[in-house]
Amino acid sequence: MGTAGEGATTPVTSRVPGAATNDVEFQGVSKRYGEVPAVSGIDLGVPKGAFVALLGPSGCGKTTCLRMIGGFEQPSEGTVLIDGKSMNGVPAFQRPVNMVFQHYALFPHLDVQANVSYGLRQRRPRIDRREIDRRTLEALELVRLDGFAARRIHEMSGGQQQRVALARAIVNRPSVLLLDEPLAALDRKLRTAMQIELQSLQRELGITFVLVTHDQEEALSMSDLVCVMNAGRIEQMAPPQEVYDRPETLFVADFVGKTNRISGTVEADGASLRLADGRAIRIPRRAPGAATAVLRPEAVHIARGDRSDGFAGTVTHRIFLGNFVEYAIAADGLGEMLVTADRSAARQTIDPGERVTLSFAPESLLIFPA
Repeated sequence: MGTAGEGATTPVTSRVPGAATNDVEFQGVSKRYGEVPAVSGIDLGVPKGAFVALLGPSGCGKTTCLRMIGGFEQPSEGTVLIDGKSMNGVPAFQRPVNMVFQHYALFPHLDVQANVSYGLRQRRPRIDRREIDRRTLEALELVRLDGFAARRIHEMSGGQQQRVALARAIVNRPSVLLLDEPLAALDRKLRTAMQIELQSLQRELGITFVLVTHDQEEALSMSDLVCVMNAGRIEQMAPPQEVYDRPETLFVADFVGKTNRISGTVEADGASLRLADGRAIRIPRRAPGAATAVLRPEAVHIARGDRSDGFAGTVTHRIFLGNFVEYAIAADGLGEMLVTADRSAARQTIDPGERVTLSFAPESLLIFPA
């Protein structure tokens, strides 16, 4: 699998249970803007009927990939296929896809029904008006907006406008629905509600959803498969839990979820990591050499006081997160550490300035070559 800085990629064709074919495929796809590469030699398979999230930082190539699926960009090299057919050179309006944009792109001078039916009214040969009305009202019912057909766009809330945009996208019955950060403009509570709505809608329709987002929580909570991108290449594509629990690269481990990094050298026995202060900790067996261990904050146990069975340190900051508390700790031999503690499991929170001891199971360490 290609990672940033490597010269080649290996095809990534992940599937979900029951997915017999891929709706979207990239075969050796690259995209350059002048001399600047945006996407480099990607092989990708999006399974039919899956909810796939393209996740990564700004500039990683995820939006470029989405635009190449939608027909708004053409690849510089390689082939984009939808339903097994090459889409190279095929304009956006002739592709079996629809897109929901970040800012919805609704027509403010039209009511909800006219917005949703707009695409159907542009179809040639023309569709019977009664059929247009039937499909429009059916789409509004799917997004729980039946009864809103006569409303003006400015009379709708942000969440309702988002659902109008969804109805307009699904009314044409596309094979693939593309979602370009459609929840970014919503507040946190509404965003969470719309994540559930999108999941329900995708299951109800049974069509392929491809979501672009830089929000890891959104990608993990909504999708069947997460495709993590970096510098125009795919770092890993797998189910959300696998991406979080078994990241294949240090970039994925760092980008998806919160992490603590511990630098050291894997000893000749391959089962211990020698730290800068000379201490050694047990690790899952790895090849000897310089390495970085990654430890999730929730995998670290925190106890009050200096003890001999772990790493002593001092709490520098405490962050209240409702059911959880995050502690920033200056740990002897480990450096700055972030620890997440469940409030229901702790009798009381620990104050900044207190001495604590940290411990963790060797199997919770993820080891990557330095």
